[in-house]
Amino acid sequence: MAQLEHHIRALHTDSTITVYQAYPPAIGLPAARDGRFPALWKRDRMTWIKPSFLWMMYRCGWGTKEGQETVLAVEITREGFAWALEHACLSHYEPGLHPDRAAWKHRLKQAPARVQWDPERDLHLRPLPHRSLQLGLAGEAAHRYADEWIVSVTDVTALAATVHGRVREGDLDTARRLLPDERPYPVDAGLLSHLSPSADG
Repeated sequence: MAQLEHHIRALHTDSTITVYQAYPPAIGLPAARDGRFPALWKRDRMTWIKPSFLWMMYRCGWGTKEGQETVLAVEITREGFAWALEHACLSHYEPGLHPDRAAWKHRLKQAPARVQWDPERDLHLRPLPHRSLQLGLAGEAAHRYADEWIVSVTDVTALAATVHGRVREGDLDTARRLLPDERPYPVDAGLLSHLSPSADG
């Protein structure tokens, strides 16, 4: 049951996985132009990456929220993504996974990455029964992300606006066809064993 509710779907190739972020234009536009984050992007802050396009749309309001007007598709290496999962800690205490709350707090403080599972979203941004992975990167993970893992950065703000427009017009079939092809992402069970809470979590 846990694997059914907590799984990863993403646009991916044999060597990369695409994640989404949204930034103000001062960060997003240079990042898309240069294929890397500008100096304005702070490596000492936690940054959250999301393999789900629609969850990103829920978070940024289709690119309309202040400070999230530029939506980026960031293609990163699968090796980097695996490293982040391996070194991540679940963002909340889970009795079945952690010996006790103190052990979880210690692990969370030490881990350079953290994972939370939030309800996936449909085209109307309503919650679905299954969960979508959100991966927070800090410290070493944020540095590796910015300096080693990125393969390409693409501005997909126009795509977000187009899909949103089709949804507002009730043309869900077209909107669905425009979405990135997010398929089940192959990942070793061991990489998620410490990150998959119980099915009713």
